Amino acid sequence: MSEKQRVTRKNSTPLKVYCLPEERELIESNARQAGLSVACFLREVGQGYQVNGVMDYEYVRELVRVNGDLGRLGGLLKLWLTDDVRTAHFGAATILSLLGRIEATQEEMSQVLKSVVQPRARS
Repeated sequence: MSEKQRVTRKNSTPLKVYCLPEERELIESNARQAGLSVACFLREVGQGYQVNGVMDYEYVRELVRVNGDLGRLGGLLKLWLTDDVRTAHFGAATILSLLGRIEATQEEMSQVLKSVVQPRARS
């Protein structure tokens, strides 16, 4: 097939969808949440594809923060395990407290991940 005869979306007949202003706003909002243009969003949904949204940067920032906390706590634990002089005053209670904070931070990360993975309720 020559270059001039090639079928593309640009030279195909468009579909028209009439909708109310609030319907248009909802479609545009859903497309934005999915990180797609309105045309691509409607084409994907119209062909039966499940559109997956992009993760919120807020959740990503939160996960980075929690991961940093885990890194710092792990560093403290590693320092103690190497019998470093700076940690000579660490007792069993301090280490148990540190392990408890690591577990709590892991639980916090788990909760953030669940909120990202589970679908949000429609408002």
